[in-house]
Order: sequence, then C-alpha cells, then structure tokens
Amino acid sequence: MTTPAHDIRLVVLDMAGTTVADGGLVERAFGTAAQELGVEPGTADHDEKLSYVRATMGESKITVFRHLFGDEDRAQRANTAFETAYGELVDGGLIAPIPGARETIEELAATGRTVVLTTGFSRVTQDAVLDALGWRDLVPLTLCPADAGGRGRPYPDMVLEAFLRTRSADAVRQIAVVGDTSYDVLSGVRAGAGLVAGVRTGAHGDDAFREAGAGHVLDSVAELPTLL
Repeated sequence: MTTPAHDIRLVVLDMAGTTVADGGLVERAFGTAAQELGVEPGTADHDEKLSYVRATMGESKITVFRHLFGDEDRAQRANTAFETAYGELVDGGLIAPIPGARETIEELAATGRTVVLTTGFSRVTQDAVLDALGWRDLVPLTLCPADAGGRGRPYPDMVLEAFLRTRSADAVRQIAVVGDTSYDVLSGVRAGAGLVAGVRTGAHGDDAFREAGAGHVLDSVAELPTLL
C-alpha cells in the first residue's frame, strides 16, 4: 500500500552522497586503509577490492572490510585506518553539503516532520562530518550502525531505530527513506517505509534503485519537499 506523501511523519536521510558531498573521500580513505594492510595501488588485488567498495557504498564499513580482509583483526585494522584517513580528509575541509540539503532538512522540520540522519560510517566518523558541516544541532537524532545493534544497511535496523526512538510516526508506513545507494533503498523497503526514494547525487543510479524497490528517483534530496 502506498502512503500519501502528506502523511509522512518521519524522514530518514542518508549522509554521504545524499545530504553530504564528499568528493570521493571514501575511495581515497580506502586507499590509505588498503596500503595499511599491504594492498598496493595499481595491483589487481587493489582494483578488485576498490570495485567491491564502490559496489557496496552505503553498507556498514566494518562489514565491507570483514568481507575484503577475512579475519576480524585485519578487518578492524583496515577500519581504523579508514576512519583515521577519512577524518583527516574531513578536517581538511574536503566535504560540503549537497546543494539545498540543509534547506531541505529545515523545510521538512518546519512542516512538523522529524528528520533523522543515518550513515554506514562509525560514530566517530559521523561526528567528524557533522562537526565539519556545523550540523550537530540540525536534527534531533543521528544514527550509525552501532546505534542500532551493529547491523547497518541493507538491514532495516537504523530506520526502525529512528522510528522507535523518535516516536514521531504511528506506523512504519509514515516513514520516508532517502539515499544514494541501493542499500539505502533496500533498508527502507525492508523496514516497510511508505516512501522510499533514491537520489542521483551519489554512488548508484536509476536501475539499481528500481531493482532494489525504490518508488521514486530524484535528482537530489532538494526535490524531496516538493514530493512531500
């Protein structure tokens, strides 16, 4: 059953690629993490691992590293190196809001809707991004996989955690989920969200969104208020 757009009470938005433009910092930070684990740039192994990182944008980063490096110790080492490298790039001023993102969030809040920001990054990385943008007080709640029991996208856990914590919606069909990857879309579909949309400002495109079950594809998050 499709939920009337005007009945949406909770809006769950992804960060990097959806509300935040990071200019490919994930790939740069991955390169640093890969070298830490002895994977040299230009090798077939590096190219294969980078392709996997690109394909799984939106998924919890520690889950990605567990797949790439096998044992838990190597995965944790890679994840720590990634977080450090990404944090340094963020501190260097290399991220910015997607045009219109802050205004969109403020407009949604002004209409009485609750907005929650989610990420596949760790809390320390998420906080670094929020601080760099001056977004600490922009929304009432931000979530990373650890805040939802450890499972990130494509599981529905962060969306459902937002639903439970904010108590801003009476039913999951009053939730909208918006992101730039098929993993964002899948998490919304699995959570039973009434509106699930992909945006063309990040990692994945229309075909991936539709295949994952998106009901809408937007040029950017700035189009969301009009849709609602």
